[in-house]
Amino acid sequence: MTILETRDLVYSYPDGTIALDNVSVRIDMGKKIAFVGRNGSGKSTLFLTLNGTLVPKTGDVLFHGEPVKYDAKSLRELRKNVGIVFQNSDDQLFAPSIYQDVAFGPTNLGYSKEKVTSVVQSTLDYVGLNPLKKKPPHHLSGGQKKRVAIAGIVAMEPEVIILDEPLSNLDPVGADEVMDLLNELNYFGKTIIISTHDVDLAYRWADYVFIMTNQQMIGEGIPEDIFRNEELLQRAYLRKPQILEVYEELRRRSLVKTNGCPKDIPGLVRILKEPELMWVKVSPDVKAGDYINLGLLHGEFALNYPMEAVNGKVLHIHEDCMAIVELSRRYVRAGSIMIYDTDHHDTDFLQLFIANGDVDTVGAMGKRSKLIAERDNIRLDITSGVIDRSILNALCGQRCLIITHGGMIYHAFERISHYIEESGINIHVDIINENGDISSLATACTGQVSCSRSTEEHRV
Repeated sequence: MTILETRDLVYSYPDGTIALDNVSVRIDMGKKIAFVGRNGSGKSTLFLTLNGTLVPKTGDVLFHGEPVKYDAKSLRELRKNVGIVFQNSDDQLFAPSIYQDVAFGPTNLGYSKEKVTSVVQSTLDYVGLNPLKKKPPHHLSGGQKKRVAIAGIVAMEPEVIILDEPLSNLDPVGADEVMDLLNELNYFGKTIIISTHDVDLAYRWADYVFIMTNQQMIGEGIPEDIFRNEELLQRAYLRKPQILEVYEELRRRSLVKTNGCPKDIPGLVRILKEPELMWVKVSPDVKAGDYINLGLLHGEFALNYPMEAVNGKVLHIHEDCMAIVELSRRYVRAGSIMIYDTDHHDTDFLQLFIANGDVDTVGAMGKRSKLIAERDNIRLDITSGVIDRSILNALCGQRCLIITHGGMIYHAFERISHYIEESGINIHVDIINENGDISSLATACTGQVSCSRSTEEHRV
């Protein structure tokens, strides 16, 4: 279902400069959308027309199929439902304190004092900024300012959130926290639209991509199609995403076993061609045709082969119990990933679980969960790229713990489940609550995902 649309949109600035030249787009509800183009291509101007900040010279903007009207009442309703986060957070933050900044939107929408207080408190907690609510915004770091700006929009409960270059001037950890937040908002139904010139971000994140150059829309489609179109990328002065470049080079060298478009490092690892045969010392009771667990390959094998945790079929046994084994990736049993829900947090339990639970690596997603880990003196091994790095560590046989909350729990589960289905590798996944109860979510060795609940607290 289309939520936002433009038809033959033309906009020019007062000096006559054309900023949009017959731009037509359709944006589906609930999707993650990326507008990609170099600086000056028209992305920011287009965004300002989508919520009525700029009025086009010709053409129409439609919200839920109805043309946008530019009277005060109509614009007020549109901007409540289509919120924009500017590239430079300082352009958006103006109040004396974080609390007042986030409260500005709900107050102007006519919310009661009680509702404003409730909405602001819950929103600040959601983005992990409640401890700083009395602090002036200009004293914050770049990542904190960005989260305040996002909180100010989220507090108005819009249907669409538009972000102009959301990761500009952010360090890697701050950028990861912002993307975790956007993924969680999208999981709960928000349509998320970003502009970026970062092709790697657009390729791995977006459901659908629009390409702009010279104030025109020159291409659109799913990322896999758009970023393999070299002619289109040349017209837009863009390069191919690095993951895609590496994949295509590996494919040219016959080092991948399937065709496809991996979007991240776990996806790239999944399609690498595994070794087929190797010599293995087996026990006397093993017979030809048996499947044996080879466990974790290491040492010289880790230097030459792209995966570690493997099973194999015994083809032939020679004297001295030396066997030729055909490696099989389909029935690999790897490590495990546990997801701890900080919405039901108990400090003593979590610390005891880490101490006694044979956990190899601990990561945290979302600022609120990272603050809990810092407060409780929990050492974090992973603070960015948490899902991908946990998958890679689990492939090496490790037991990984992800500390997170809210929609990020289910976002992580879905990403891991998709990997299990695609690869056939059994990464056991559990959600853990504050009582020590464990809900097993993915256990099938064939790559099929099963969901079962052992507690009432979690619902998928």
